Amino acid sequence: MKLRTGCDVAATGHREAPGGCEMRSDWADLSAVPGIDSSWAHGGLAATSAGEVIGFHAGQLVTFDEQGLVQQVVATEMVDGHGLTLVGEGPEQALWVCDPGFAFVRSDDDGDDGDEGLAALFGTGIRQVTGPPRVVKLHLDGEVVAELPQPPADSCDSTGPGGGSYAPTATAVDEERFGGSGDVWVADGYGSSLVHRFDSSGRHVSALSGEEGAGRFDCPHALLLDRRRAAIPKLYITDRGNRRVQVYDLEGRYLRSFGEGVLNSPSALARWGDLLVVAELFGRLAVFDATDRFVGYLGAGPDAEVDPDRGWPTRPGWPNDLSAEGRATPPAAGAGWFTSPHSLAADADGNLYVSEWLLRGRYHQVTRRPGPHTGHTGPRDGAERSWEA
Repeated sequence: MKLRTGCDVAATGHREAPGGCEMRSDWADLSAVPGIDSSWAHGGLAATSAGEVIGFHAGQLVTFDEQGLVQQVVATEMVDGHGLTLVGEGPEQALWVCDPGFAFVRSDDDGDDGDEGLAALFGTGIRQVTGPPRVVKLHLDGEVVAELPQPPADSCDSTGPGGGSYAPTATAVDEERFGGSGDVWVADGYGSSLVHRFDSSGRHVSALSGEEGAGRFDCPHALLLDRRRAAIPKLYITDRGNRRVQVYDLEGRYLRSFGEGVLNSPSALARWGDLLVVAELFGRLAVFDATDRFVGYLGAGPDAEVDPDRGWPTRPGWPNDLSAEGRATPPAAGAGWFTSPHSLAADADGNLYVSEWLLRGRYHQVTRRPGPHTGHTGPRDGAERSWEA
């Protein structure tokens, strides 16, 4: 069932908050996606010029129409499509896709307890599958047209959660159609916590560590090349473990950082008109204005409560639910709040799409509506309500 709820970005004292919005929970019908019941959604999002939304599930690129119905499923040879970046090439569009080389799946066998090392955090029945880390460029029909080499070994100096020193999570492209160089920036969020720069031919040029600016990156999870002020495009990097966003110019020079004291788990970035939206994995969206000043939160629910000692949400089994036997199960949709926002995309009509990191996956569509704030809150029963900071 698709729930509709009203929402507000609450004022924070920094500036007046924007108008309200409407959220459609469970916007996408995932029932037609092969393998969906055993998958743990961890993919990126992209919105095409035709109004379609592309996600990644169970090794497949999945295209949804404007109503959230599956339009196309394309099998790939990738374990995960963690980061999706849509680029234009004349009349055609293509996708840069990051595969960190690992993904979680749920066992269909109730007697299979899954990987012991994952059970304490996620419940039983969860396994990790692995493959080679890759950054590839695909046509929308799944054809691989380019692949970046792995960075030089001497630039990969630590081991991330996937067990390797290179596990890419996101790309940003300085597109030539906008007068750019064609450079491709790659965030190694789950590996060495570096951001690599490749030129248009695929040659590795340099790497950013964060030490040029606010400090060493700790899981640079997502990237955004921001052209809201087109004369000076900038590279935004979600420094998730440090709970901030670092900003660089396109020559790799540090400019500033923001979000300290406001963000708890910045995981994705999207332009939404003149606003910047940051998906916080721990249960909310954070909204910033065109000058990177904090405006407020959207959809902050109970899962935004984080244990400061563990650095992790307090709910057992998060982001999924647990059965009476302690087995991980897909969570029920919250009415008007998020569980684990992982990826974002905005389309030309002003719709914002949010995908969540959880079993089976879940998509929301958020649409801004004109008018004053409703200024009310109500019981979490699916009725219209405001969202508050």
